[in-house]
This record gives sequence, structure tokens and C-alpha cells, in this order.
Amino acid sequence: MTEVQSLSRARKNVIVLVAAQAILGAQMSMIFTYAGLAGQNMATNICFATLPISMIVLGSMLAASPLSSIMQRFGRRVGFFVGAFGGMLGASVSAYGLYAGSFALLLLGSLITGVYMSSQGFFRFAAVDTAPEHFRAKAISWVMAGGLISAFIGPQLGKMTVDSTAIPFMGVYLSVVVLNLIGSLLFLFLDIPKPPAPAEGAVRGRTRWEMIKTPRILVAVICGMVSYALMNLVMTSTPLAVVGCGFGNDAAADVVTGHVVAMFAPSFFTGHLIARFGVEKIVATGLAILAMAGVVALSGVELSNFFIALILLGIGWNFGFIGATTMLATAHTPEERGRMQGLNDMIVFGFVTLASLASGSLMNCSGGTAVEGWTSVNIAMIPFLALAGSALIWLVMQPKDASVEAG
Repeated sequence: MTEVQSLSRARKNVIVLVAAQAILGAQMSMIFTYAGLAGQNMATNICFATLPISMIVLGSMLAASPLSSIMQRFGRRVGFFVGAFGGMLGASVSAYGLYAGSFALLLLGSLITGVYMSSQGFFRFAAVDTAPEHFRAKAISWVMAGGLISAFIGPQLGKMTVDSTAIPFMGVYLSVVVLNLIGSLLFLFLDIPKPPAPAEGAVRGRTRWEMIKTPRILVAVICGMVSYALMNLVMTSTPLAVVGCGFGNDAAADVVTGHVVAMFAPSFFTGHLIARFGVEKIVATGLAILAMAGVVALSGVELSNFFIALILLGIGWNFGFIGATTMLATAHTPEERGRMQGLNDMIVFGFVTLASLASGSLMNCSGGTAVEGWTSVNIAMIPFLALAGSALIWLVMQPKDASVEAG
């Protein structure tokens, strides 16, 4: 296949993945907006209010390696269909849990929903499967930009359906079932060849341990992990904080809309910035913006503070996470793809699980008021930003050869 044909196919795949990110991705902002509020209504201990969100992230972590293996063996399309089915099944179980008044079923449905969340994480990797090297950063950015559309679809659809049934929040989960049914049809148009089975005696690349010891891979994983986990830590608590500070459910949904827009809007130019300034500088900028989000959040609890802090949080996540993904995508061979991508997402979402668990406890159980809880959530960002920043500085100081070879 010529480079022109390869670029054409890559662009078609990107269009499909952008549409999938827009339609299927809407369910994540919907669930993350209302799952904590539903949990707060149902949990016997308010410290566990965000446990439904934690279970989604835990399910994503547990599904990462199996999904990566499925995609490596059967192709991206099969893996993405599995993910959409997980989203549909998880929402159905969660809806029934709300109907039956069972917090345990809500948690089970959330765990299954994690299968979809994990599969969505592979959209960014699928974008580069057929892309020429010079198009990879842009392909990742464009696919992530599809989330800009989901930023409007998700929270607004949530506002329309949250009170559409007699049982609070049940309508949100039922609409998620429909989103998965419709969105999964997009994968019929995906044109990513199934990876060829390795020939007997073929080079299989480095082991997971050898790869994770490579400085560039290690720092990419750390920066991706911290960027995603801190975004999740703060965003998970945001609806609880907004409502707890005297604003309504609609205000919480609007803040989340602003946040998700900020997560994905920069994607239209993040790839260009990476190409021009280098991935390390963009990741560093993302970490700095995440720190700024914490400063704004700690400066007050007016609605404007929530909006500005969550917008900065979204932009910081975009630069940090897309930058880390680009760094990782250029640090392993095609033979190592399945092992490394699965390991990366397992580590990232494992840490995000801990962050979402900590979020509810910090928000509801670290002080007597919503303001005190919100303060604790944002102060918790500091050591992890220091970890990622130190790792990035260490990478930059490495000799160029050492940064890409196993340590």
C-alpha cells in the first residue's frame, strides 16, 4: 500500500473513531455526573457515595489486558463491539439496581460498564494503527477531539432524562443503553487489519518488565497515570461539591459540560503543538495547568470557581494525557503493542480507581462541610503532580539513547 493510500485509510478510520468518541463517549460524562449523586442517595454510608464511579474505573482496569489481548488476536473491531456490549449490559443492570433499590446491583452494573470505558481508551491507540508516523500525533488528537461533541450530548441528554422516570436517575441509564446500541454500528465501518499472527521463531519484542524499565515508557506511564487520576479525583467530587455548596443538579451538569468541553476542545491543536514544541514540553504544560486548577478550586466555592477550575482541569488533562499517549505510542514496536497498551491502561486505570475511591472519602468524610471536603480533594493533588513533574525532569536529563532503551 502506498503512503497516500495508507494516509487515506488512516483518515477514514479516524472519522469513524471520532464519531464513536462523540456518540458512545457521551455515556461517560452522563454516568460520571449522576452516578455519585445516585450513590449518595442509596449508600448507607455517604463515604461510599462515589463507589459506583470507582467500580466503573475498577472494571476498566480489570478489562484492559483482556481487551488488549482480544484486539491483538481478533482485531480492533471485535474488541470495540465487546466494549459497547459491556456498556449496554452495565447500564441495564444499573437501571435495574435503581428500580430494585439495590446499591449492590448499581455497583455490579458500574463494574460491567467499566468494560466500555476500557474499550474507549483504546480508540486513541487504534487511531495510529494505520497512520503514517507523521500523522500519528494528529490522529490521536482528532480522535480525542470527538469527545467535544460528547461533552454536549452527554450532560444535556442527562439533564433531559434524569427526571424522566419516577425513579431518580434511572432514565439516564436507560438512555445509555440506547447510545450503545446506536454507537456500536459505527464499528462496521472500521478498516483496521487484524494483526498478523507471529510466525514461529519471530521476534516477539521485549517483555512487559523490560518495557516498563525503559525510561521513556516509564515516564509516559507515570505522566498518563497522574494526569488521568487527578482529573478523575477532582471531577468525581465536583457534582457532590457543587450540590453541597448550594447549587442544583443542573448547575452540576453544566459545570461537567464545561469540563468535558475543555478536555477535548484543545485536541484540535494538541497534535500540532506536540509536533512543534516536543511532547515533553506539552506534558509539562499539562501538569502546570492541572496545578493551576487546584489553585483556583482552593480560592473559593462560587459557581465561577467551579467552572474555571474544571475548565483548567480539562485542559491540563488533555495536554498531559495526549502527550503521554503520544510518548508511549512512539516507544514500542508493533509486536509489543498488545502487551504494552494493555499494561499501560491497567496501571493507569488502577491508579484512577484509587483516585475515585479516595475522592468520595475526601469529599464526604474528611471534614464537616462540603467546603472542607472540596479543599481536601484539591490539596491531595500536590504530591502526585510533584511525582509526575520530577519524572519528566528526570527523563529530559537522560542521555537520548538511555531514554529509549530498556534500563
